[in-house]
Amino acid sequence: MTAWEMTITIGAVVLGTMATRFISFVVFAKSEKPPAIVTYLGDMLPAAVMGLLVVYSLKDVSLSVAPNGIPEAIALVILAAVHYWRRNLLLSIAVGTIVYMFLVQEIFRLII
Repeated sequence: MTAWEMTITIGAVVLGTMATRFISFVVFAKSEKPPAIVTYLGDMLPAAVMGLLVVYSLKDVSLSVAPNGIPEAIALVILAAVHYWRRNLLLSIAVGTIVYMFLVQEIFRLII
């Protein structure tokens, strides 16, 4: 991509992001209660997105090739334990990622 094409692409992404963020304030005025479907989606989508991320993260794990998914399983158990303990999504994701990267780069480095 040329510099001009990159600038146009970045501008389009910024405008699209701003539009999706600000349109809800225009559509749903302060005094109006959002429709039931919007409230429902607000309640259900975070869990659905987390489930999708777990499936996407584990889709390429092969149990028949060393290290047989062991680093992923350890990181997943620690992530779940931290989340159960602290109920903090960002902390859980950060700890799970750090544990996984440590395991893959230091502990299971020779196997992979």
